[in-house]
Amino acid sequence: QVQLVESGGGLVQPGGSLRLSCAASGTIFNRYGIAWYRQAPGKQRELVGSITSGGSTAYADSVKGRFTISRDNARNTVYLQMNSLKSEDTAIYYCNAIPFPKWAWGQGTQVTVSS
Repeated sequence: QVQLVESGGGLVQPGGSLRLSCAASGTIFNRYGIAWYRQAPGKQRELVGSITSGGSTAYADSVKGRFTISRDNARNTVYLQMNSLKSEDTAIYYCNAIPFPKWAWGQGTQVTVSS
């Protein structure tokens, strides 16, 4: 059974940076494409960006140029580097498989961007 654990969130000022981690157990992570999703209060979960098993990335327009996804297959971990954070990036961030979220959701990690 695959378990996902997201970490690295916190409170940051606008313009600041955070790096989120998504660690998986129970599967060979590097076989799968992985996406980061986020859910803001009162909104539906949305796709932030993704990375294929081969390392190709894609991003939502709202984060393009500010967020970068990478992976360390040896550590079974995918990262989300977030720079130039804005208040509208405030949300709980989750990871899961692509092309569809086939695993049980982890607890997510809260990112709050506020002065």
